[in-house]
Amino acid sequence: MKRDVFLYQLINSISSILAVNDDYTAHHQNNVAVIARLIAQQLGLSAFEVEGIRIAGQIHDIGKSAIPNELLTKSGKLNDEEFSLIKTHASRAQELLEGIEFPWPVLDMVLQHHEKMDGSGYPKGLIAEQICLGARILAVADLADSMINPRPYRGALGLESVLDELHTHAHLYDKSVSEAFRKIVSDGGSRLYAAIEIVP
Repeated sequence: MKRDVFLYQLINSISSILAVNDDYTAHHQNNVAVIARLIAQQLGLSAFEVEGIRIAGQIHDIGKSAIPNELLTKSGKLNDEEFSLIKTHASRAQELLEGIEFPWPVLDMVLQHHEKMDGSGYPKGLIAEQICLGARILAVADLADSMINPRPYRGALGLESVLDELHTHAHLYDKSVSEAFRKIVSDGGSRLYAAIEIVP
């Protein structure tokens, strides 16, 4: 029990440290955690699995703490060199978290959340089932919050844009995860919008 309390305190501390320098990413991580939990529940995963995925969502971008803040908040388009540096955040997260003994495969989920089903993702170009389920869930949750909320370089795109992306580029995302997300927002998004924080 004490170990569990310590783990949650550690996770909250990690999130708080990131929020000091990058408030946007802190809000984004919290929203991704919520959306990932909803998807995992919709898929019928166990409460234990759902909690592990939620935890991974809450810290999935912790590697951005090692990225210069001016890149994270840049209002214009990133050049190739800058984007390559941003892409290292998944591997950097693994470096930061590898000494923590999680009861779930959190490191795999964090490292793989930018992998794509067709092998076009990063950092390892994994394909389909090579990507753990938690990471496939995080990929859709990450996409959803990134499009529903504004980014430093553009305004919010909205829920319809998320659904269009999942349809148009279906080959990039796990079909069952995408379908679970569609069911969650089948009420027009009311359930989702009530659960996440919308950035003004």
